[in-house]
Amino acid sequence: MAPTTREATDMSRLPQIDPENATGKAAVQLAETQKALGSVPNLMKVLVNSPAAVKGYLAMNGALAAGVLPFPVRERISILTAELNGCTYCLSAHTFSGGKFAKLSDSELAAAREAKSQDAHIEAILTLTRRVIEGRGQGGAQAIADARAAGVTDEEIAEVVANVAANILTNYFNELVDTDVDFPRVAPHAH
Repeated sequence: MAPTTREATDMSRLPQIDPENATGKAAVQLAETQKALGSVPNLMKVLVNSPAAVKGYLAMNGALAAGVLPFPVRERISILTAELNGCTYCLSAHTFSGGKFAKLSDSELAAAREAKSQDAHIEAILTLTRRVIEGRGQGGAQAIADARAAGVTDEEIAEVVANVAANILTNYFNELVDTDVDFPRVAPHAH
């Protein structure tokens, strides 16, 4: 059983596990998170209530990081997915990460929330992302035909879906448990 040490300011519906007090598999996963990310965001402190969930999340993201979609594109997909799913935590985290680490401008960060980009290829990827999310995977024949016509490769199409799936995991999790936002807060638009 994972430890349930909770910080006084933690408002999440599941316990937030402090890495300094974690034991067993939770301690291992939080240490790996610290090593991989350089810090332990609140998402991981709550998700580690299931060390297997953290391990799966990190493995999927690690695999996708080695794919054809570069980090700035993946951050835009994350921003759009969080926007469409109404996830304040993920929108805040990826807006921060997109600006600081992916070096996206404020205008590109804002455009990603609307499936837009100054780069036509990236906009085609974001359009596909929107269609996958809004259609829940339905309408694939037309969505794929349109993406291919815009120059999106089959490998990129597959990775768009995989990135959406990884982001839906954290969007739904954070909304369900109300993870405390530990990044500058960015609220989703009303949809």
